[in-house]
Amino acid sequence: MGPELSAAQAAISPAEAERIGRLLWKNECGGTVEGLTSWNKGEDFASLGIGHFIWYPEGRSGPFEESFPRLVGFIQSRGAKIPEWLLRTPHCPWPTREAFWADRDSERMGSLRSFLRDTVGLQARFAAQRLELALPKMLEAAPPGRRAHIQAQFQRLASQPHGLYCLVDYTNFKGEGTQPTERYQGQGWGLLQVLDLMTGTAAGPSALEEFSAASAGVLRRRVRLSPPERGEQRWLPGWENRCRTYLPPQG
Repeated sequence: MGPELSAAQAAISPAEAERIGRLLWKNECGGTVEGLTSWNKGEDFASLGIGHFIWYPEGRSGPFEESFPRLVGFIQSRGAKIPEWLLRTPHCPWPTREAFWADRDSERMGSLRSFLRDTVGLQARFAAQRLELALPKMLEAAPPGRRAHIQAQFQRLASQPHGLYCLVDYTNFKGEGTQPTERYQGQGWGLLQVLDLMTGTAAGPSALEEFSAASAGVLRRRVRLSPPERGEQRWLPGWENRCRTYLPPQG
């Protein structure tokens, strides 16, 4: 990707990242400290922090991109204090969901929650940094004939504050959509697929309304195409509620 993309990368101020981080925390964890450490039923990885960053046990590498180790490295590079045991643990130390929940009241789990509670701002910056890298990845993955369209839709949203929230949140929520492993029956569900589904050209509230509708549509398609044994239908109401947070703020 050429240097002309640099201007299109979203520049997010520390204050905006903090605002987005609080919204992420509410979306993923209900804004609770307990919600910072979770392991969803039917999944084989822990979901940690305000963005429910994925952490796989040793030997696992499922279809979804692992992000928690990179988050820890990012936070460490910013000089924040990290629990000693975490620095010595490259893989999730709990091998199963049952082991994870059995250990929920341990000192180790408590220190992990405290670490995540105290680094919300840095977690938000990490999520924002991912967005800054998302556009070049998406353009590289998109068919040549769709690249200008993807870039234009990205810019429609990135030009306004709540649009930045939409882009950061969805990228953190369902990824860029560039991973070949993140497909059901050949169809992805990431930011790339949402932007590709959008058709408008105007900025402002209409871009937010269209993004909200397109993201919900992509997620409904994911559920429809998902393996029945995953039971993804149970997650759809919550996912649709999240997509409604992308609508223009009221008041």
